[in-house]
Amino acid sequence: MKFTRRGLAATIAGLAMLATAGCASPTSTSQADGETSDETASGDAVVNVYSSRHYDTDDSLYQGFTEETGIQVNLIEGKEDELLERIKSEGANSPADLLITVDAGRLWRAEQEGVFQPVSSDVLNSSIPESLRDPDGLWFGLTKRARVLVYNKEQVEPSELSTYEALAEPEWKGRVCIRSSSNVYNQSLLGSIIATDGPQAAETWAKGLVSNLAREPEGGDTDQIKAVAAGQCDVAVVNHYYWARLDTSSDAADQQIAEQVGVFFPNQADRGTHVNISGAGVVVNAPHRENAIAFLEYLVSPDAQEIFAKGSLEFPVVEGVDVDPVIESLGDFKADTLNVSEYGQNNPEAVQIADRAGWK
Repeated sequence: MKFTRRGLAATIAGLAMLATAGCASPTSTSQADGETSDETASGDAVVNVYSSRHYDTDDSLYQGFTEETGIQVNLIEGKEDELLERIKSEGANSPADLLITVDAGRLWRAEQEGVFQPVSSDVLNSSIPESLRDPDGLWFGLTKRARVLVYNKEQVEPSELSTYEALAEPEWKGRVCIRSSSNVYNQSLLGSIIATDGPQAAETWAKGLVSNLAREPEGGDTDQIKAVAAGQCDVAVVNHYYWARLDTSSDAADQQIAEQVGVFFPNQADRGTHVNISGAGVVVNAPHRENAIAFLEYLVSPDAQEIFAKGSLEFPVVEGVDVDPVIESLGDFKADTLNVSEYGQNNPEAVQIADRAGWK
């Protein structure tokens, strides 16, 4: 059977006992009394997924894979750093086959810790654009998220907006909101500016951005959107799906907030809007390597990509896949084609630049 967060406690207990025992294959904990099924105990028809994506809609992906292949998905969910540390502590006896996380910066950190093994797959390489996967096949993008500008419709005309870099110009003094530089989304954005404009220009930009803040960074991306709607700032930098969640919310207050702000894709006249990914890689000691690769290939199938896109309001990595109407309403945009692995490579320097710029 498939394990979801609703059966997480039993799954964690079973896999933790397994790792302690030093076994290579996980034992099913689907039975309440702890008995195991013969199929799962064989270790041949399972894939153990450690994921920091917390979307209930992803459950249908796990079910769909099982129905299509007969391979059961055992799911362990947790925060990014916790899962990474867990895999490291489990070592060679880890039951983890696949690590799914968000942001190329986090995938790079896992790569640096030696968590992934290289995968060569014609399906993955032909389906996923080169810019959205690791050059050495260590991890692969599964969804795209654009880092956009949201603006107060009463205070800003779209013609006033252009690029991320322009937010550091004097005309935006006291008008910008953005979350903390400790957030990996902003570290990756700064990493992309380092790659495109160089470290010195990136530091000048970061200092200018800080001097233009309407308030000290606080809260998440949704909080930045609410601040723009409330008139606390005129423009903010956020991932697109945070706005889409408000717009599709059943709460009228959320819908009103979404209506008060506009969405703008920056840098359309040059490199394109910064995009990041959620992605996954096969764990270095994966006991079910072939099943993990099969699952990755399933996740870039058109049907799976549509579930991703409509369930979490992200953009698919595969061309020609239908998206939710609210995402479609944003229109087409030019995306930066810089390989997302560079965000991670530039992460240490981005953190240092942000610190020197006083970006809290």
